[in-house]
Amino acid sequence: MSDKKMISLTIDGKPVSVPEGTLVIEAARQLGIKIPHYCYHRGLGNPGNCRICACEVEGAPKPIQMSCRTIAAEGMKIHTSSPNARRFQSSSLEFHLDNHPLDCPVCDQSGECKLQDYYMQYGLYESAVREDKLHKGKRIPIGPHVMLDQERCILCTRCTRFTAEVTKTHELGVFGRGHREVVDLAPGRALDNAYSGNVVDICPVGALTDRDFRFKVRVWYLDETESICPGCSRGCSIYVHTNTKRPWHNEGRRVARLKPRENPEVNGFWICDEGRYGHKNLDEHRLGRVMRLKPRPEDLSWSAVLDEVAREIKEGSAAKGAEGLAVVASGMLSNEDWASFNELFVRTLKIKRFLFGPEPDQIGAEDDFLRRKEKAPNLRGGLELGFGREIKSLSWDELAKSIESGQTWGLYVVERDPARAWGTARAKALLERLDFLSFQSPFKGEAGDWAHYRLPATAYVEEEGHFTNFEGKAQKYSKALEPLGLARPDWQIFDDLRSRFMEGEGSSGRREKAGALA
Repeated sequence: MSDKKMISLTIDGKPVSVPEGTLVIEAARQLGIKIPHYCYHRGLGNPGNCRICACEVEGAPKPIQMSCRTIAAEGMKIHTSSPNARRFQSSSLEFHLDNHPLDCPVCDQSGECKLQDYYMQYGLYESAVREDKLHKGKRIPIGPHVMLDQERCILCTRCTRFTAEVTKTHELGVFGRGHREVVDLAPGRALDNAYSGNVVDICPVGALTDRDFRFKVRVWYLDETESICPGCSRGCSIYVHTNTKRPWHNEGRRVARLKPRENPEVNGFWICDEGRYGHKNLDEHRLGRVMRLKPRPEDLSWSAVLDEVAREIKEGSAAKGAEGLAVVASGMLSNEDWASFNELFVRTLKIKRFLFGPEPDQIGAEDDFLRRKEKAPNLRGGLELGFGREIKSLSWDELAKSIESGQTWGLYVVERDPARAWGTARAKALLERLDFLSFQSPFKGEAGDWAHYRLPATAYVEEEGHFTNFEGKAQKYSKALEPLGLARPDWQIFDDLRSRFMEGEGSSGRREKAGALA
């Protein structure tokens, strides 16, 4: 609870109490009153330069005030939709549109553009402008991910403030004077910082667009699902925007884009470019068929393949020793998956030899803002169950030596690709020495072709679950898409396989049991 003094005021006739120092625009937000604005952003401050957030303050010497710059005071009576306020809002909007090009049909912002929305709500005026529009730069690539259209810009300065205050990289600035002012790159610079895509999110018009998303699919065809970014152990809150209504758009990919979802405890308003653009392979090299690959490729039912895998493990353990079976796990597993993984491999099969991350293929760049070096979302979930503490991990080199020496006869790989750790030639040579290799993953990778059994698992967008980030915060992600082919969640595969080792026991519904982790 805030210890600030509370004050009371009325906005559009509705009473509201807010902490002292609250801006009028935020006080109105508490009442569900949306005051139009461009330059104001809760993560970037309030320069007050767009002038469209005007409100009328009763009794003030100058009754028209900017709601993003006006601090609420005791007893204030504010009107956001009075004739005077609406007239000022409409006039401000006209200034923003006086040189704006009429290219809404070909603009990627169309459908989520505040110029369009506000014109229909506060505009609908007869234009007083008679002069020709001033033409500026169009389709300027200013970085690997962002395209600039200076004609569409309304100089709200959100993008320049982002690079100055958030990333502190200062690639963008406002150049020129008067009506010839433009947002542009600083001399010799490119917008290539690790968070550049955020300027597209905060641009309220179509001046900054995503080069990866431009002209791929109209936004009104997209569905939105709340999720968690799997790109690193930060676990940023995101929206997954999916394209299923027009499957021939977006080059056939079902996930069109990822957008940050506000979460003050984790990522604030932002996400990094690595996470934002990490969705492109979600439909590529996917596994959807349940298969036995050796001695020859053959499609099987889930029931048949799990019966065979269970029999191989039982017979191999009896003949060569249970200690010769090793399991490779992944930080991509959800809390629900980890719980079922633990029940199957630790509690039921008593496996002693595990490999889990992060290993070299799950380590990357980090900074002091959002990015973490562990490029897996839920290593902490495994840690909570003892993996890395009581249950120690092998290294890839140790695992390779145990295969070469014959100590390891079988390997169960979950959502990892040994070829990324060992290299293609060495991985192929090592894995072909095994008597048993089960490969369970959403993606085929290289090692998927060398397995004895290939079990298709769902990607995170095709299931619901929880990830626990590096700080121990468990967060839910929701199902955005239907699984491809016969893919199943990892927890369900583990549960169904475990039932083969438990007399009279079926699938244990580990999804609900993982509530202890979440």
